[in-house]
Amino acid sequence: MPDIKYIDMTVSEMERAIAFYSQVLSFEKLSDIELYGTQWERLFGLFGLRMRVVKMQLGNEVISLTEYLTPKGRKIPADFRSNDRSFQHIAIVVSDMDKAYQHLRKYKFQHVSTAPQQLPDWNPDVGGVKAFYFQDPDGHNLELIQFPSDKIEEKWQQKDQSKLFLGIDHTAVVVANAAASIKFYCELIGLELMQQAQNYGTEHEHLSGVFGVKISINSLKANNGNGFEVLEYIAPTNGKPMPCDSCANDLWHYHTTMKVSDLEAIASKLRERSVRFISPGVVKLPSDELGFTKGLAIADLDGHVLHLVE
Repeated sequence: MPDIKYIDMTVSEMERAIAFYSQVLSFEKLSDIELYGTQWERLFGLFGLRMRVVKMQLGNEVISLTEYLTPKGRKIPADFRSNDRSFQHIAIVVSDMDKAYQHLRKYKFQHVSTAPQQLPDWNPDVGGVKAFYFQDPDGHNLELIQFPSDKIEEKWQQKDQSKLFLGIDHTAVVVANAAASIKFYCELIGLELMQQAQNYGTEHEHLSGVFGVKISINSLKANNGNGFEVLEYIAPTNGKPMPCDSCANDLWHYHTTMKVSDLEAIASKLRERSVRFISPGVVKLPSDELGFTKGLAIADLDGHVLHLVE
């Protein structure tokens, strides 16, 4: 079973992104490097790249922000919605939703949800959970989530009452067919299916900003790191697919970096199953500045990018 090491987002202005994640959401900078060269181009599938990569930590979890100094990519479309299959987000656990929302209101950000929502008790899987969707300065979707006492994991039980933002519970991707995607992630990647649920009703409509929503939520687990959710919109079914010409420098690009034990063997298995490779194969890198020396970039069934590393 792999470890989920971090989630990477492409940003347009690094200093603005650092300020947002540190000042608004309490992330701390871990590293700040520039990378370029043939092997990095091969891994990311992008010719002529020069990129600045900043890793930031909240609690025990890490995100990576990447600004492409060359070449520049495209902005997130203005009509992007939560049920589009280019959707991916991270869910940040908070100790007090009302205080966290009021803290956000001091800064410039874009609502996705009309307001924080408490999910109804008729749904035993998520009843009592409070959640709120919003966007960072580049339009990446983010979620704040607060768990009730009967659903909170021990790691999120608050020891330091002064902390408002605690860490990353999960990342989530929207897919066309949850059953097929679960098979992909469990059989080929090695994640484990932990829980399945459905959510619908006015609270989830106002949370996602999508009217008439009915969503299948499938929670997967890695050996270590944040959780991974596969979301299928049962209704409405008009979400747009991932653009077929998506590249790593486009601002809707995320990739999930997973550490595996035998990358060459996994690469062979993925080739046999006709998985789409973004890098030409396993790439040996000139340095371990990102925390690994070999990597493979692939796309899942809907175009979401994974970096498998060793």
